[in-house]
Parts: sequence; C-alpha cells; structure tokens
Amino acid sequence: MHHREFLGQVISDKMDKTAVVTVKWSRVHPLYQKRIRKSTRFYVHDPKNECHIGDTVRIIEIRPLSKTKRWLLKEIILRRNDIPEFIQEPEVVAEVEPEVVAEAEPEVVAEVEPEVVAEAEPEVVAEAEPSDSEMGTNNDEKTPQSGGNA
Repeated sequence: MHHREFLGQVISDKMDKTAVVTVKWSRVHPLYQKRIRKSTRFYVHDPKNECHIGDTVRIIEIRPLSKTKRWLLKEIILRRNDIPEFIQEPEVVAEVEPEVVAEAEPEVVAEVEPEVVAEAEPEVVAEAEPSDSEMGTNNDEKTPQSGGNA
C-alpha cells in the first residue's frame, strides 16, 4: 500500500512519543501566477523519542493513532547537531582591539550629543503646542455646550 511521505523540520518535541513537524510547500496561484509559500504542521508518532527540535525528518502517513496523530517518523535525515561548523558560526572578518574602541567612543559622543539635544528640544516643543492663532480659534467667543435635555 502506498503511503504519502513528506520531508519536514521538527519544531516541538515536548510530548512523550510525539513530535510536531512542519512541512513547507508552495504552489503557483492560478490567476496571479505568483508563488504562494505555505507550511503545514503534523503530529508525528516518535516511538523512541529520537528526534529533537531542528532535526530534518521523513514522515509517512499511517492509520489514526489518536485525535491528531496520523503520521509516523520514518527516519531522521539530518540532526541539528550534524550541521557543519562553517554554517553554524559566522566567520569574523576583522577584529578591533577593545582599547581602540573605548578611546574613540567618548570623544564622538561628547562632541555630538550636546549640539543635537540643544537644537532639537525647542523645535519639538514649538511643534507640539500650537498657539491659538495657529489653530484658528478665538477663545473670546465661547459657545454654550448642550448639557442634555432640560
């Protein structure tokens, strides 16, 4: 009997003998011809609790084992720990001595911050509180407010 098979990535392994695997797939929209990317989550039976978060696994469809579990872990293709080192950690291109950075930062901050703060504060206050003449209202003429039915 033919069973459906998918490749996916384990996103949760907190349950006993069950893992959650996400399978990513895409299709082309029939009208707009744009590729649509989707993902589906499957609850997978893992009898030996072998897989862990980040593992790439192959799953197959089986008879229902519970309300949500209808897939079985067939094999672990790539473990999270087996990823090559050159992919896990990025290479440092240039190293700067901490003493040089510490000496350069106080000078730059001392020169820039007082000027920026002194110029920015009066403009912000003037824009935040417009005067009555800018609003076009006259406070001399007050209209009575309706207080409801009398």
